[in-house]
Amino acid sequence: MPEEPVIGQKSDISRNFSEKPIVLTFIGNYLPGYKAGGILRSLVNTVENLCEDFDFWIISRDRDLGDDKPYDDVKINQWQPVESAMVYYLSPQSSTMKGISNLIFSTKHNVLYLNSFFDTFTIKVLLIRKYRREFFKPVIVAPRGEFAWASLKLKYPKKFVYIQAARLFGLYNNVTWHASSEYERFDIIKVMKIKNDSIHNALDLPVKVITDESFTLPSTHDCEDLKIVFLSRISREKNLDYALKILKKVKARVVFDIYGPAENSTYWKECQVLISQLPANVEVNYLGSVNPIQVLKIFSHYDLFLFPTGGENYGHVIAESLTAGTSVLISTKTPWRDLQVDKLGWDIDLAQMDSFAEVIERLALLSDNELMKMRIEVKAKITERLLNHAELEANRQLFKKQMHH
Repeated sequence: MPEEPVIGQKSDISRNFSEKPIVLTFIGNYLPGYKAGGILRSLVNTVENLCEDFDFWIISRDRDLGDDKPYDDVKINQWQPVESAMVYYLSPQSSTMKGISNLIFSTKHNVLYLNSFFDTFTIKVLLIRKYRREFFKPVIVAPRGEFAWASLKLKYPKKFVYIQAARLFGLYNNVTWHASSEYERFDIIKVMKIKNDSIHNALDLPVKVITDESFTLPSTHDCEDLKIVFLSRISREKNLDYALKILKKVKARVVFDIYGPAENSTYWKECQVLISQLPANVEVNYLGSVNPIQVLKIFSHYDLFLFPTGGENYGHVIAESLTAGTSVLISTKTPWRDLQVDKLGWDIDLAQMDSFAEVIERLALLSDNELMKMRIEVKAKITERLLNHAELEANRQLFKKQMHH
């Protein structure tokens, strides 16, 4: 088999004269940002996996999620190559209806791809389309997990009003919906009251190039205790409080390290109260935010990723943990199911908190050698699971089908 090109080595010379179809894409935040988490990773992975078939021209904000200042190292309000895509970073002043409209009509494209249902970019693009529909190319909307109840219930009254208004106004008429799991397909049908035939199922794609560095397994433990990690945004839907309640039931000696931005201070305070109530056999450390480049390396130092999330559309962070050889202990609210069968970890119903604690107790009894064997097995199995050609094809067809309309 020919070797896969390494990300970043693609020649840029032919880029603007390419015969490939162009997918004009809107997303709230893109590289070099990382705070938007899964939605951003999903698009980066889509671009890297499909850049041989399509050219992606991406319009995004000029700063990371929640930042007041723009990125240092990008040109604002002009197209530039970023890895395998062309990206246009819009300043807040240019993110008006007029600015967005000018960009859409001055950029040659075959299909419009909107990442998010609630982002103001999506709303503005669809309002422009409402009045200039005859000039518009086909539109795909990817809600990226926003309709899952764990996500939808945050600020629900406001979201509910917008959903009703958007349906009344026909804002989403004649769009193709991108569902990245069966669960999401049901969520879209339920929330938008639409028929199944306007939904295209295509699972989020995993990272394309798994770097060799991620495959170095740490030799043995530097401590006797079981090392558990939680790595995610610290927000209610990610369920850190539930993880801490599990640990309260554990009798074995464990170290629990928490990584991620504490974006909701009220919620983080609740978690700190729970931490203060943990027994002496559980040591907890909060280690702050993480740059995505570090994630695989961090995971490789732990025996278990404890992530009882309230809902994941895909769960890139789960894939990353497994890629690093670290077993996962997660809820059943993600597409990662039947993990026990593949010996990748455990997916347990959130109603069974004791079962989570039992898994941890069992792992704590294993020797370093047995833990090492588990890592090697996880690495072998996850490679099989991530190299899924059918999923790649489903993502190709998401765009190809629109171009023939």
